[in-house]
Amino acid sequence: MSDTSRRPRRTGKPYRRPQKDPVRILAFEALRAVDERDAYANLVLPPLLRKAREKGDFDGRDAALATELVYGTLRWQGTYDAVIAACVDRPLREVDPPVLDVLSLGVHQLLGTRIPPHAAVSASVELARVVLGDGRAKFVNAVLRKVAQNDLDGWIQRVAPPYDDDPEDHLALVHSHPRWVVSALWDSLGGGRAGIERLLAADNERPEVTLVARPGRATTEELLGEEAAVPGRWSPYAVRLAEGGEPGAVEAVREGRAGVQDEGSQLVALALANAPLEGRDEKWLDGCAGPGGKAALLGALAAERGAMLLASEKQAHRAGLVAKALEGNPGPYQVITADGTRPAWRAGSFDRVLVDVPCTGLGALRRRPEARWRRRAEDLEGFAPLQRGLLGAALDSVRVGGVVGYATCSPHLAETRAVVGDVLKQRGGAELIDARGLLVGVPELGEGPDVQLWPHVHGTDAMYLALIRRVG
Repeated sequence: MSDTSRRPRRTGKPYRRPQKDPVRILAFEALRAVDERDAYANLVLPPLLRKAREKGDFDGRDAALATELVYGTLRWQGTYDAVIAACVDRPLREVDPPVLDVLSLGVHQLLGTRIPPHAAVSASVELARVVLGDGRAKFVNAVLRKVAQNDLDGWIQRVAPPYDDDPEDHLALVHSHPRWVVSALWDSLGGGRAGIERLLAADNERPEVTLVARPGRATTEELLGEEAAVPGRWSPYAVRLAEGGEPGAVEAVREGRAGVQDEGSQLVALALANAPLEGRDEKWLDGCAGPGGKAALLGALAAERGAMLLASEKQAHRAGLVAKALEGNPGPYQVITADGTRPAWRAGSFDRVLVDVPCTGLGALRRRPEARWRRRAEDLEGFAPLQRGLLGAALDSVRVGGVVGYATCSPHLAETRAVVGDVLKQRGGAELIDARGLLVGVPELGEGPDVQLWPHVHGTDAMYLALIRRVG
């Protein structure tokens, strides 16, 4: 029999089980869904938070931290990737995506929050042990300790080229946008450095939650009775919720009498509804109605005048969302599944037509920060024929003397003025209306006749609107 008492004893630290942190695990799961499934954080995160609350894992502060970790990491992904690249000995494409997500979460805690550096590193290493294993947790620890040696300003000085050498690349690194997006936004905005810096900075701010009181179904007075609610800036139907305000807690929202809708989108619908007409005003069309926010507002405004709304949406599941948004509308309406470029109605049938066309979404980067990393400049070519086709069909659908609203949540000139200019030049029989006077009280609307809203100027998404009257 062997004498086990003479065996040497192990001198290392005893194995310790990794500590599970529900907040950071949830944030990691959300980032993986965004990366693996091309999901959007604003769709993935709410059910994860709801499930965590039901299990008793989360309180309000936990939910706020998880939300900040997810959205902050996605917004600053470009800058953080450059920082991480400076701290690893291989190209980022050779770092496994789950490892990169843990690193990015850690970098955001170090450079984008007030979490103490030692706590940020420690929590990230524990997360790595839980979701990646001990081996890769050591790699995460080594990288984050390098990152912790500088603050964000120090890292930007190190990884970004000087502004005078390459303005667009400098701004891309400082404000975490792809270079092509910086270039496109700068072209659309015009002007010098100050304006584009303000716009890019606004894209990285957490947007307010804005509600719309649907006329005839809810009032702003009712919504203003909610905790932390304040009036909107421009729309008479808008109410803003202060940080932390939960739309699902508002009774009118739960009942569908009010909805969540950016004030820029409200202004687009209001401008079309208030454009002057001669003759009848009985039939309105929303030709790209999904997911239904503008259709619900248009339907309520139409009902006040005794007009009916036809809401058309090509995708069946989005048409279902439109029907849900319009449910309970006080006036007549119909929702159909149809291709707006191939109208399922007679030409000249409508008095007012809205086409809020599919686009790159560069005007809503505050709300969908991951979109900036998914879009490519080549995507513009794919949208161009559809946008022109939808506008052309809208002009066919409106009667002589009627008005078409062409809207897009992108300020890119290729999706706004280029589309409108090309269609009007090709077909004739239509003229632009000055839309500025229909956005009552809204300042800095440019030279017209079309309107471009901006996050840093108006506090809205960067919505574009052109109003066009058919004259022949």
